[in-house]
Amino acid sequence: MGHLNLPSSKRNARQWRLLDLVSAAFFGGVLLFFVLVFTPLGDSLAASGRHALLRSSASDPRQRHRLVELVESGRHPAIERCPADAVDHMPCEDPRRNSQLSREMNFYRERHCPLPDQTPLCLIPAPEGYRVPVQWPESLHKIWHDNMPYNKIADRKGHQGWMKKEGPYFIFPGGGTMFPDGAVQYIEKLKQYIPIAGGNLRTALDMGCGVASFGGYLLAEDIITLSFAPRDSHKSQIQFALERGVPAFVAMLGTRRLAFPAFSFDLVHCSRCLIPFTAYNATYFIEVDRLLRPGGYLVISGPPVQWPKQDREWADLQAVARALCYELIVVDGNTVIWKKPNGDSCLPNQNEFGIDLCEESDDSNSAWYFKLKKCVSRTSSIKGDYAVGTIPKWPQRLTTAPSRATLMKNGVDVFDADIRRWARRVAYYKKSLNLKLGTPAVRNVMDMNAFFGGFAAALLSDPAWVMNVVPVRKPSTLGVIYDRGLIGVYHDWCEPFSTYPRTYDFVHVAAIESLIKDPGSGKSRCNLVDLMVEIDRMLRPDGTVVIRDSPEVIEKVDRITRAVRWTATIHEKEPESNAREKILVATKIFWKLPSASH
Repeated sequence: MGHLNLPSSKRNARQWRLLDLVSAAFFGGVLLFFVLVFTPLGDSLAASGRHALLRSSASDPRQRHRLVELVESGRHPAIERCPADAVDHMPCEDPRRNSQLSREMNFYRERHCPLPDQTPLCLIPAPEGYRVPVQWPESLHKIWHDNMPYNKIADRKGHQGWMKKEGPYFIFPGGGTMFPDGAVQYIEKLKQYIPIAGGNLRTALDMGCGVASFGGYLLAEDIITLSFAPRDSHKSQIQFALERGVPAFVAMLGTRRLAFPAFSFDLVHCSRCLIPFTAYNATYFIEVDRLLRPGGYLVISGPPVQWPKQDREWADLQAVARALCYELIVVDGNTVIWKKPNGDSCLPNQNEFGIDLCEESDDSNSAWYFKLKKCVSRTSSIKGDYAVGTIPKWPQRLTTAPSRATLMKNGVDVFDADIRRWARRVAYYKKSLNLKLGTPAVRNVMDMNAFFGGFAAALLSDPAWVMNVVPVRKPSTLGVIYDRGLIGVYHDWCEPFSTYPRTYDFVHVAAIESLIKDPGSGKSRCNLVDLMVEIDRMLRPDGTVVIRDSPEVIEKVDRITRAVRWTATIHEKEPESNAREKILVATKIFWKLPSASH
């Protein structure tokens, strides 16, 4: 009752149709599995899915956080490659975004970083045709054209000896706008008035440096010059400088102090840098004064020095120098040289610019996103001897504990122990870990957590220079680094660094996790994934990364290395060390974007 009885033939037909559908679905699933796993179509579909996640990561913070979590856990096989038009991407100096900002005091040319949630998580590719850079010292004179195929400077400045294209190379004759006959002859001219030889001068700042030939040729005099220029219409002048193996980074003297401590440089140089030193009540001259060591030299070549139709500007420049009691050494053609007084400034005095001394409470070392001041930093604001002529000559100053080290508790003992520790570590790196330090393969080096600059000091005999970075939330030791005759900058590693991609051969970082944590609360302010993607951006293909930290942190880092396409090995610390740490050594794989024809 209640059941419908169908003929057996019809019942079997329905059962067979159902069986056919099940079988078809099963074999279809198998076929789809093979397509997805073993064919290019599967790779393409998977890649498009990851690309969708990547694209959404730039617009949807939740998706980005999910991607970071996957990478941190080791469950995301590889971070995607950025598109080809990102080969020279600098997140904090992005012309497309910054061009919308105020032009006042060149604010739009300064650092303006996007929030991490607003940036796609991807790896910057090298340009097509990129090859391992020419090694130092040959690189001072020529680099591969295809590594940065931008002809604008060569076309516009070739007649001034900046650079020219020759076959597969860019050639650098060593000239500049104010020294078309070459930096060597220009330096010889300066030697008539400045004690360039003999070790009295060691650290120099070159403002608006072009392709940094001045700094490159001063190296022969044992003077290390940190050159800077903004990212501007000349495209990649700082990128050219770093490709040549000359210390440089991207910066703009605009509305903020430059990221250096007070009284760092023995020599400040401007060759047609076009900085309006006397504008805004001489604010820019005052910033140069903050950076220049007492007894140091200021050299300005080009406008407005005895320049046609700039009589007023030239008169104002001389008036500012007089107001600060700078000694006029010489006016030679379009070049002027002043010497900064050794002691306290002669301010207060009557001057037309309203310049006066800063308050006693002013911290002249504060320079991270710190607005320019219209007052002169007191030399008495920093205790001890740091004037040119009162500190030891180079190279003795490298190993002599400077006055600024004594501001730290047991500073001299800590300084001496730091020298010994890094001598042991670097010897271990070279002999036991077989790192390329000391070979021509390593020229541009960065220490991301430099403290007193001990790592850089231990590399003195190597054909390398070191950018010593002192994190802004760590003890302010960058002044000690400059007193030793080394160079560096302040930086916050929760933001990208002001350099082009592929500019460092070797990156060293001790205590990497401390760079992303708040020293007070111990909470993370950013994440290791973004930091390691930034290291990858700065590092050249085939470049080396060395990371020291606790075994737990090194384990985390090791998981991320796979996602950023590095090959990594983990090593025990040097035998003499009592620290609980391991050492990760990684190499950046030289990968290329797929050809557009594929």
